[in-house]
Amino acid sequence: MPNIPADIQIEDNAIVAELLGPYNRNIAEIERAFEVQINQRGNILSVVGEPEEAKMATDVINRLEARLKQGRSVESGDVQGAIRLARGKPASNMASGSDTAPTRKKVEIQTRKRVIEPRSPTQRDYITALQDNNLIFGIGPAGTGKTYLAVAAAVAAFLERRVERIVLSRPAVEAGERLGFLPGDMKEKIDPYLRPLYDALHDMLPGETVTKMLENGVFEVAPLAFMRGRTLANAYVVLDEAQNCTSMQMKMFLTRLGENAQMAITGDPSQVDLPRGETSGLAEAVRLLNNIKGVGIVEFTSEDVVRHPLVAKIIEAYASASRKHDK
Repeated sequence: MPNIPADIQIEDNAIVAELLGPYNRNIAEIERAFEVQINQRGNILSVVGEPEEAKMATDVINRLEARLKQGRSVESGDVQGAIRLARGKPASNMASGSDTAPTRKKVEIQTRKRVIEPRSPTQRDYITALQDNNLIFGIGPAGTGKTYLAVAAAVAAFLERRVERIVLSRPAVEAGERLGFLPGDMKEKIDPYLRPLYDALHDMLPGETVTKMLENGVFEVAPLAFMRGRTLANAYVVLDEAQNCTSMQMKMFLTRLGENAQMAITGDPSQVDLPRGETSGLAEAVRLLNNIKGVGIVEFTSEDVVRHPLVAKIIEAYASASRKHDK
């Protein structure tokens, strides 16, 4: 079939300039991804290439144009996300226990600072699972947005008054090193372990709001050890780095789930920092709860990495070496 140009007319010239990006960087990314050529004539973009590839490239351009029409910016990560979504297939990594349907309205998370859209098909499934299930597991490699999206879902639920508070937790386990004695009071000792959760909150809400909510106890960021004996009701609870939970800790945490509460658990089974011989509770929980209705389990792969493109290649290189070692 001949390569017939597909023309896209954009009404606003300012949107054309933003869509192209600095030095046509955005368009160049789309051309590389789909091996097409995109020519500009005023406010018309012509996409030339194999029909299927040109169709996907056109879909990316339309997604980005719609984003710009809403008054939102387009950065390199947004372009890469639109490319992944155009190439991807929905609901590929979602466990059968989830209540989530494979098709639904546009998926996004609204926070005070920004609207968060999925940047991969698996992220789309994950956001849907976060919205539709009481207990959600997001498992997979670093850089896939597991924790960020879980915190975003918690913030959105709080802003919509579906929950009264947010509880964010992590096991206080050192990543392959021994830091020894840490100075300061209890909060100063544990804050370094919990910093990524604070960062996520500040990315979604004004700083003064986060500070006020933390001071009032409406937002709580605490190590896993502080969860024992509690019942977490009317709350959105996020447990990060769950691969570093022992089996008993995971059972303890899961049974904290109270009335009108949601719980998201994230972790990377390939980065366990527990002492040698200690079983990670994350893999066990996923195995035991896999087919329970109301439990959503979404698995990410290196293809879902949304950090620097090199991160995905680094993760795949380590995974490949591990597979060879196990043979």
